[in-house]
Formats: sequence, structure tokens, C-alpha cells
Amino acid sequence: MYAIVEIAGQQFKVSKDLKVYVHRLAAEEGAKISFDKVLLLDDNGNVTLGAPAVEGASVEAKVLQHLKGDKVIVFKKKRRKGYQKKNGHRQALTQIVIENIVGGGAKKKATKKAEATEE
Repeated sequence: MYAIVEIAGQQFKVSKDLKVYVHRLAAEEGAKISFDKVLLLDDNGNVTLGAPAVEGASVEAKVLQHLKGDKVIVFKKKRRKGYQKKNGHRQALTQIVIENIVGGGAKKKATKKAEATEE
């Protein structure tokens, strides 16, 4: 069973017991959090697609730690002008572990247009 969920503005494919690095979340280490914006849910081949999110579905996770990512160097240069600018940063991340995927919602109904073509 897996789900595609939106966490902090990014989409992740998650499954049970998966460790994921996401943008820094405003939760303490050891806290349990829940994400309600589940875009797709796959339960052993039974796919439920959200419009835009699956109703009643959620992903439960636990915050393991807050950390910084690898250093990213930003170097700008304009040739023959003597312009060079070196800058960089380390992204603030949160490591979470997916504890449970709670399924919900029914299959998406066919649209009127699709029903008309079937007849």
C-alpha cells in the first residue's frame, strides 16, 4: 500500500515505515503529525484518485529529527566583466517516518461524458 501525499508544498510517494526528508515542519521531535492532503491512494492495485484530494484519507507520521541538508554553493559569474558572486546555504529539513496510511473515500465516479460514450 502506498500513497502520494503533499507535505510542505511538495509531493511524496510514501509507504509504511518509510523515512522521508521534508522541508522544516513546525513540530517538535517525537511529535506525531497527520497529513490530510492525500492525492492518490493505492491499496494492492485498488487505486483511488483524489479530486484534488481523497476524502477521509490521511497519512500519519512521527517526527524523528530536525537537521540541515548538504551545503549548496551558488556561484554567479559574468565573463569578461570582473563580476563574481559566491553564495550558499544549507536547507533546513525534518526527517519523518511514516507510521500509518489511513484509507478513505470511495472510487471516483465516472463523469457524465464518460457514461454517455459507454452507452
